[in-house]
Amino acid sequence: MGMLDRIKLRTAVLGMGMALLVSFAEATEVAGVKFDDTAIVANQELKLNGAGIRHKFIVKVYVAGLYLPERKNTLTDILALPGSKRITLTLLRDIDPDTLGQAFMDGIKKNSDMNERARIIGQMTTFGNLFATVPELKKGDVLTVDWIPGGGTACSLNGKKVGDSIPDVAFYNALVKIWLGSKPADESLKAAMLGAKP
Repeated sequence: MGMLDRIKLRTAVLGMGMALLVSFAEATEVAGVKFDDTAIVANQELKLNGAGIRHKFIVKVYVAGLYLPERKNTLTDILALPGSKRITLTLLRDIDPDTLGQAFMDGIKKNSDMNERARIIGQMTTFGNLFATVPELKKGDVLTVDWIPGGGTACSLNGKKVGDSIPDVAFYNALVKIWLGSKPADESLKAAMLGAKP
């Protein structure tokens, strides 16, 4: 192989490597929102399982990402997975806090049966009241909802904890079903959070 051929080969390999890096970077950016490939929750490293856009009709409402200890592609496997978990929402428009809180409650009702809701009714109220403490939700705000073993469900807005932790894992699982249950908020978002490639 001549010098010119070696240079061409190196250039081609470098080009493929750069293309892979660009492709990888694009895989963790949705609607201009960048998602870190990992997140630390309660001293545990989590991996980005998937992320996508929540549409309401033609309006882009928020971008959501799911972080897990290991990647899973079914709701059953995700609910059974031990360890910390994180759902992160980045708002793509201003939203009234009460409207978002009601959407969460409606999502739980659609995806949890009567017995499940009876078990967590008090926690649903606590979570709903959390939104009453938030004066406004603006485009670009980031809401994280973490499951912390031994600590419960913890919510943060732009990195600042909001409200009290909610202890029962059944409540966190009910929240997860808002996006990944049988009647998800958005089917394409569900597929994206489960790791489907566009």
